Amino acid sequence: MNADDPGSRKESPSPWPAVTLITIAMVTWFGFQTYQLVREREVLQSVKVSQEPTIEQAKKLRTQLEAISKKTLELAQQGNAGAVLIVEELARRGVTINPSPPPAAPAPSK
Repeated sequence: MNADDPGSRKESPSPWPAVTLITIAMVTWFGFQTYQLVREREVLQSVKVSQEPTIEQAKKLRTQLEAISKKTLELAQQGNAGAVLIVEELARRGVTINPSPPPAAPAPSK
């Protein structure tokens, strides 16, 4: 058989079916990942929205607690025995009372 003979020549298979299959698999995978990430983002946003009222209540309660503790500290500084006892007990438990207002926290960005 001769090299020019069409029956003896071996043709290599085309790479295009494999490339097409890999491309389709990658596009499908990226689409699935995008869908999952969008779904998770929506869930996280809904959780954040559901927690906002609780966070606002906690901020109000903290403001009230700070006001009460500052008034108690003022009374202790004026010599009130009960207030002195409360301030000492709080200090013993690791709670410090800051007589000046705390600096305003920066607003969270959305």
